[in-house]
Amino acid sequence: MVIFYALALASLLQLADTPNIGPAETSEVDAIDCRLDVPSYTQFAMAIDGEENVARKRRWKRVASRNAFIAEYELPHAITVVGAYSTRRIAFTSNAVVAILDLPDPTTLARSEQVENAMSAEPMIDALGETGRMPPAQAKASVPFRKFIGERILKDVTEHAGQGESYGSHFVVARTVSNATTHPGKTFYGCTYRFEMLDKDGAPL
Repeated sequence: MVIFYALALASLLQLADTPNIGPAETSEVDAIDCRLDVPSYTQFAMAIDGEENVARKRRWKRVASRNAFIAEYELPHAITVVGAYSTRRIAFTSNAVVAILDLPDPTTLARSEQVENAMSAEPMIDALGETGRMPPAQAKASVPFRKFIGERILKDVTEHAGQGESYGSHFVVARTVSNATTHPGKTFYGCTYRFEMLDKDGAPL
């Protein structure tokens, strides 16, 4: 597993398509707004609590979170994303970074970012209403939390293994908008940076 991880990281660094400015100089706003390539983001994410300890140097405070899938931080100063939304809270998942916005309804932001909800509750609400067992207003009230999760692919690149090479790669950069029951009244806005190593035949490893 360690050898595979080392190969994956080496492959990422070799395939970077933008100059590597280093994790210490990388902007969290650039990461959130999908301005990085996958190798640059991966280096940055690994440096947050790694040897470079970017979080400590930037005076980020780790926040206890009810969501076990994110590492949440409070920033010393607010940042602005999407041109208009300010926040001091950001979070990292296994392959993404998000700004946590004081925005109860993600739909307006998602619409402006051309992100569709992959888990819309509307079909279920409509189905409840169509049964005739409850009026439309009651059907809507029966689903108090409206889950939103969606993404828009910005970059999808496959590099097949060249002659004499053992590995290829697949990069995806995607704008994401979502919410979670662990953060009522909040919207997660950010970017996912996905990477897969491919074998010489193009299959994921």
